[in-house]
Amino acid sequence: MDMTTSASVPTASENAPAGGGTVTDRLVDANARYAAEFTDPGMDARPVLHVAVVACMDARLDLHAALGLELGDCHTIRNAGGVVTDDVIRSLTISQRKLGTRSIVLIHHTGCGLESLTEDFRNELEAEVGQRPAWAVESFRDVDQDVRQSMQRVRTSPFLPHTDDVRGFVFDVKTGLLREVDPAA
Repeated sequence: MDMTTSASVPTASENAPAGGGTVTDRLVDANARYAAEFTDPGMDARPVLHVAVVACMDARLDLHAALGLELGDCHTIRNAGGVVTDDVIRSLTISQRKLGTRSIVLIHHTGCGLESLTEDFRNELEAEVGQRPAWAVESFRDVDQDVRQSMQRVRTSPFLPHTDDVRGFVFDVKTGLLREVDPAA
């Protein structure tokens, strides 16, 4: 049995926008249907639960469903690996200092693609395009240790005034369960 998702790439004859088109065309068409029934929920940008969630961009993670969240409950910051980079610190700083968040939840997951990459990826890119990326790949071998590193980066950032409620987890992509990572282990 082939597994598909609602975002599976349609074939030319299957679920494609009128006249063919791209996946982006499909998304824009879906947005038009959404907007036709949309009503302003009357919210502002401040999350109701005063929490920011930093997680991997992996398509298997449905964070709102997995955490029982509704629209407006949290800020969600996603990148490859859910790694706390300078840009994540930037977003968290704005989230805390201007939009009232106080708690931070970090979520990595089993079977992450960053476990199979190395910093050699940057060398490969440089050889291919003639320019070395300024960013680090941030690959890792031990997901728990990477969660600990991310917690440490958050807790020691001078820009974040609220670092007393920072917790890290590993999401199991096979079971859907979160496992908390002990920061001291």
